[in-house]
Amino acid sequence: MSDIRTVFLIVMENQDWSSIKGNPRCPYLNHTLLPQASYCEHYASPLSLHPTLPNYLWLVAGTNFGIRDNSPPNVRVQDTTNHLAFLLDQAGISWKHYQVGLAGLSYPPTNIVYPYHTAFNPFLYFRNVLTNVDYGRAHIRPYEELASDLTNGILARFNLISPGLWHSMHDSGPAGGDAWLAGEVPKIMASAAYQGDGAVFIMWDEDDFGLPQSNIGMIVLSPLAKGGGYQSVAPYTHSSTLRTLQNIFGVRPYLGDAAKATDLGDLFKPLRLTSLGHRSDGGFILRAEAVMSNRTHYVEASADLSLTNWTAISTNVPTTTNFKVFDPGARQTPRRFYRVREGP
Repeated sequence: MSDIRTVFLIVMENQDWSSIKGNPRCPYLNHTLLPQASYCEHYASPLSLHPTLPNYLWLVAGTNFGIRDNSPPNVRVQDTTNHLAFLLDQAGISWKHYQVGLAGLSYPPTNIVYPYHTAFNPFLYFRNVLTNVDYGRAHIRPYEELASDLTNGILARFNLISPGLWHSMHDSGPAGGDAWLAGEVPKIMASAAYQGDGAVFIMWDEDDFGLPQSNIGMIVLSPLAKGGGYQSVAPYTHSSTLRTLQNIFGVRPYLGDAAKATDLGDLFKPLRLTSLGHRSDGGFILRAEAVMSNRTHYVEASADLSLTNWTAISTNVPTTTNFKVFDPGARQTPRRFYRVREGP
């Protein structure tokens, strides 16, 4: 998954997976997105966590800090820097949080003004974000700006998207959220940031509070995903999503429960080499697939698959998600093994 460059994480609200998959009120999700996506059948919020704020905090910090309400930031502010935004900043990786209902509000937006809710704004609950006005304004933006950022190619690498109380299905139900996704997701998928090496994660923060706890949705769209309606049956939680984000961006240490989680790698194509056969002169041609563009990749060869006996045959910085390699050394050996590694 380290081949993914740009992430869009859209967080919907308060629906069981059974109220989404197969629901005739969700035609866009069921007839357009799911057939081309990879998605989870056993994804749940951790610890039957409710309501919204604890789930958002878990997604960016791997814990809810003991919070189980939607109190405003001044009541629940955390002094720790153990959260995703801080790690991204430390690594020089850009991020933004686009939120419906934020337009016109001053920073910090700590008042609930419909359809905006502070519970959808998890980074605001960390003091290093809450009290830094210029920093907060630069990263926490009205959703309306996403369209121009897509058009102008000035996106951050990590883009968290909160559709607000109505469009998230919180107040509108499945039909309203499906209609909003139908209008907005195509804009993202048409962008160069997505079509090159991007990924859209569409998920729900929690179920509808029923007992026992129900599964919720996690849908992934990406040129690098397995796609084709692939269904993963492994159990996942928000810790899996956080670990996935940390793996994509290469930021450590793992935050909270992400250290113990399994990432969502099963939804994506593995970085791989495909044989294209021998040339007439005996050389061998390979194609590396599902690689990250503009990142250094090393193709290596070995005669015996030992841990140490690997020789670099090609160094590539591809501009697309695949590239070809020619190995003239295959002429001199009857048996040859290959691997591809991504550089720093």
